[in-house]
Amino acid sequence: MAASFAALLPSTALADGERFVLISHAPDSDSWWNTIKNAINEAGDQLNVEVEYRNPPTGDLADMARIIEQAVASNPQGIITTIADYEVLKGPLEKARKKGIPVVTMNSGTAQESEDLGAILHVGQPEYDAGYGAGKRAKADGVKNFVCVNHYITNPASVERCQGFADALGVELGSQMIDSGQDPTGIEKKVMAYLRANPETEAVLTLGPTSAHPTIRALKKNRQLGNIYFGTFDLSGEIAQGIKDGNIQWGIDQQPFLQGYLPVMVLTLFNRYGVAPSNNINSGPGFVTKENVELVEKLAGEYR
Repeated sequence: MAASFAALLPSTALADGERFVLISHAPDSDSWWNTIKNAINEAGDQLNVEVEYRNPPTGDLADMARIIEQAVASNPQGIITTIADYEVLKGPLEKARKKGIPVVTMNSGTAQESEDLGAILHVGQPEYDAGYGAGKRAKADGVKNFVCVNHYITNPASVERCQGFADALGVELGSQMIDSGQDPTGIEKKVMAYLRANPETEAVLTLGPTSAHPTIRALKKNRQLGNIYFGTFDLSGEIAQGIKDGNIQWGIDQQPFLQGYLPVMVLTLFNRYGVAPSNNINSGPGFVTKENVELVEKLAGEYR
C-alpha cells in the first residue's frame, strides 16, 4: 500500500529541504512505537523527505509540550503529533497554527480535538468503538465481567477503550479499571492483587504491550494463564505468541504502520500540491486471532 502511494508521486515534484517532525507521548520503554518509527523511516525514504521522531523519554506530558514548542521553533514543513492530553498540548500546537505550520494528529485524541487544534486530519483508531467491538466479541464468548489494566489512565483514549468494552458487556465501568502505571513490576503486582481480591473475574483486558507483558507474567504466577479470558489492544512478538499458544484470545490491531506512514504522505501531498483528504482516516480496529496470527507474527514490531 505504501509503495503504491509513493509510486503516484512524480519525481519532478520533489522539493528540497522538506522536513516533518513526529512528536509522540510514548516513553522510550514503549516498544509498540517501533512500528511507527519504521513507518516514518520508510515514508521518508520513499517520498524523499526528512522525518524526525521525538518523544519525552519518561512519557512526561509537560516534557512533550516543550518538545512540540521546540519543533515549532525549528520551522518544519509539518508536524505530526499525538493528542495525549488536549489541555496540555493545545498551547504549543496553537503556536504551530499561528506560524502556518500544517499539523496532522495521529494515534491518540479524538477527531473533534484534532479539528479544534486546526489539524488537517486525524489518523487513528476510534478507541471507544474498538473497545465496544472487543466487548461484543467477549460477550458472544460468554464473558460477563472483566478487569481493565490501564497503564496510561491520564490519556482519555485509554479510558475510552475500557469504557467501550464495559458498555458492550452491559456493565458499569468502575473499580475494575486498574490504574496500573507503567512500571512492569508494579503492573504485575497490581494484576495479581486484583485477581486475588476478585476471584470471580472472568476476563482481563490490557491496553498494549506495556500492560500485556506483565499481565502474562502475573497470570502465569497465579496459574490462570490459559484459564482466564484474555484480550488485549495492540501487538508485539510476545502477544502474538500468546495468541498462537491460545493464552490470549485476540489482539486488536490498530495498524500503527498506517499511523506513521499516512501522516507523512498527507503532509507531503499538502506541502507539494496543496491537496489533502477531506476526512479523518481510521487505521483500525482489526482483530488478530489464532486463525490469522502467523502472518502478523512474522511482521510484528516492524509492520504490524
